[in-house]
Amino acid sequence: MKGRTILLDHVGEREAAALIVDGVLEDLLIDADAPRPGTVYRAIADRPVKGQGGMFLKTPDGSAFLRQVKGLAPGQPLLVQVTGYSEPGKALPVTQKLLFKSRYVIVTPDAPGLNVSRSIRDDAERDRLLEIAHDVMGGTSVGLILRSCCDSADAEDIAEDIEAMMILAQSVANDAGSEMETLAQGDGPHVLAWRDWVELADVDTRAGAFSEHGVLDEIDAARLALVPLEGGASMYVEPTRALTAVDVNTGRDASLTAGVKANLACARALPRALRLRGLGGQIVLDLAPMPKKERKGFEAALRHALKAEDIETALVGWTPLGHFELQRKRARMALSEVLK
Repeated sequence: MKGRTILLDHVGEREAAALIVDGVLEDLLIDADAPRPGTVYRAIADRPVKGQGGMFLKTPDGSAFLRQVKGLAPGQPLLVQVTGYSEPGKALPVTQKLLFKSRYVIVTPDAPGLNVSRSIRDDAERDRLLEIAHDVMGGTSVGLILRSCCDSADAEDIAEDIEAMMILAQSVANDAGSEMETLAQGDGPHVLAWRDWVELADVDTRAGAFSEHGVLDEIDAARLALVPLEGGASMYVEPTRALTAVDVNTGRDASLTAGVKANLACARALPRALRLRGLGGQIVLDLAPMPKKERKGFEAALRHALKAEDIETALVGWTPLGHFELQRKRARMALSEVLK
């Protein structure tokens, strides 16, 4: 099946969205019980963490942790936004730099200025988008980023998106309360699919669409550690309490280049495997044996595979034991935790 299809359905009682590209499940979003990234709280400063420059906060959904705090006293109210999911038993990660993100725009109340995505290079189109933004924003001082999907989009749709995000940002900024409160909820899977999967696609919203398109079988496969790779190789993706371990095996291939081929196949398949499983944090790759001279080629292949990822992933490098380490933002909750 060629082309792109977006499925908006449920897994049990949980809202879920799936992106299928040329018959392959490329992305999966399932709602979790934890607070969604993007949720905005009026939090209360609780206690500082000496030596780390951070502070624990009280929120309606439990403890949160704010890094790099200066001049904040216990008991003081402040606006914060959830930036990702926390590890089990740990505080929610939050920031004071609020962002209000939608399909076409990102409103940045604390960073004034009007910017157009760099991927839009046509001067006439950039001027058109800036004119739309100026007409809607008037003399407001909030910042605005026009996203890449604004390119050739309908002016009325862009204007409506700008207005909706500005109203939300202003309602949060103008809040005058002093007690703990949830001021804005983060987006669920269906809204995230509309917001972030912007390329042309068929959309199926029928109940049972996941079953009809084989997504439920793919979810069952993603709950297993084994990931088959090209050429008969395989890798095992196994989250532990401290990190995610990835073990690469060559299979039955006993040739001199078996390790290189298996590791390159791992580089191509790893982003999808992590994405579907919702894995982040520290990731350690135990690669198949290969000559040290091939390491640069592996790094280049992995960097290329990660280039299209929305989730921030840093290539940390090689360890003395020959493992390769990554650091990935916990932008999603692990599938194993969502579907227990």
